Amino acid sequence: MKFPSEPFKIKVVEPIRRTTREERDRLLRVAGYNLFHVPAESVYVDLLTDSGTSAMSDNQWAGLMLGDESYAGSKNYYHLEETVRSIFGYKHVIPTHQGRMAENLLFSTVVKSGMCIPNNIHFDTTRANVEHQGAEALDVVIKEAYDPHCELPFKGNMDLVRLEEAIDRVGREGIPLVMLTITNNSGGGQPVSMDNIRRTRTLLNRYHIPLFFDACRFAENCFFIKEREPEYASKSILDIARELFSYGDGCTMSAKKDGLVNIGGFLSLNDDQWAQNTTNMLIMIEGFPTYGGLAGRDLEAMARGLREVLDEDYLSFRVGQVRYLGELLDQADVPILKPIGGHAVYLNAKEFLPHIPQDQFPAQSLAVTLYREYGVRGVEIGTVMFGKKDAATGRTSHPELEMVRLAIPRRVYTNMQITYVAESIIDLYRRREKIYGLALTFEAPVLRHFTARFQELEEKPLVQQAPS
Repeated sequence: MKFPSEPFKIKVVEPIRRTTREERDRLLRVAGYNLFHVPAESVYVDLLTDSGTSAMSDNQWAGLMLGDESYAGSKNYYHLEETVRSIFGYKHVIPTHQGRMAENLLFSTVVKSGMCIPNNIHFDTTRANVEHQGAEALDVVIKEAYDPHCELPFKGNMDLVRLEEAIDRVGREGIPLVMLTITNNSGGGQPVSMDNIRRTRTLLNRYHIPLFFDACRFAENCFFIKEREPEYASKSILDIARELFSYGDGCTMSAKKDGLVNIGGFLSLNDDQWAQNTTNMLIMIEGFPTYGGLAGRDLEAMARGLREVLDEDYLSFRVGQVRYLGELLDQADVPILKPIGGHAVYLNAKEFLPHIPQDQFPAQSLAVTLYREYGVRGVEIGTVMFGKKDAATGRTSHPELEMVRLAIPRRVYTNMQITYVAESIIDLYRRREKIYGLALTFEAPVLRHFTARFQELEEKPLVQQAPS
């Protein structure tokens, strides 16, 4: 694709410190080869996550100066409430410090042990919050989602046949709600079509089961709907969002993604009793309902960001920049998940490193080597994050997709920096046979990828060392 042009000017810059390969190698050893433990100041291009890493606009920064830090009834809360209602359409707006707290509030109050929560694919914190309640986190995405070569335009779609089978198996009383993650992060940032959302709603109506959205990347999903569903080509992103959420009963939102802020989220829903129950818990663990663990200025920045993210010029650049990276890699035959997603490019570690078996964590090995050689930090989306260990046998069941996610922060990196990332990965791909696997030396019982530690099975430097 052509070089996507930024629809913004840069007003403030943050210097980036360049490190040597030797320094990065030392840091990896100290970190136990877990990139979550590497200091951010020692990363050249940081693609670990797009969550909370966006650059705020001048309008958002101006809003910070208008923070009303009243304990109760802050004017910034009412601005956020009005904004959320105007876009999402739900009755109750419950702010939280970030998305996983919104998930925790919802699942802690409506989910009981033995229940089942179907989703297209749960992300890590969503799954953890469901399983913490003793419930089953069931992934029912369409089978094409697990084929990295399939170019289906909406690979995040719910498999409605499998969803109905799950309802019949568990029973209506065992499923308090169904979730749809838009876009589908664990499946490669793939969107869900409006048609699929509509048909999911129709199916759930027959069983009187509520539909909730994990809405953290809703604007990017709406952009794909506009781009790929002909009947929405002339609709505004706002109108598409309003229709999309009209098929649901509520949503959780990490505003650290498509809210364009560094902290914040919310739970929004229609059910009065559920809202009361979640608010009661909010008061105990987060704060008063009109601040929800945030300062007034954070609420204001979130309200403004939710409006800004709907701008089509911004979204065109945002998705275009991700595509730019993906197409540079694809043209060089680097194996990636296709089609290219909305917020990240996913390296197919199974094909990148076919000589490393899954029990030696090829995606983690790839991510570690990418950082050591070039100073680029991605994140493993594979066996470390989603592998399941059988308590009886000790054996690990591996996920079908073994990937390294390169999540691009919003409005942060220039296209020259993205080009550097592509050139680094292409160079690494040519020397991939010199990459070796890892052995796990420590794991926590929940969300192990955040704190796990590893050791290299063979320590051999790559033949070449690229400057960085």
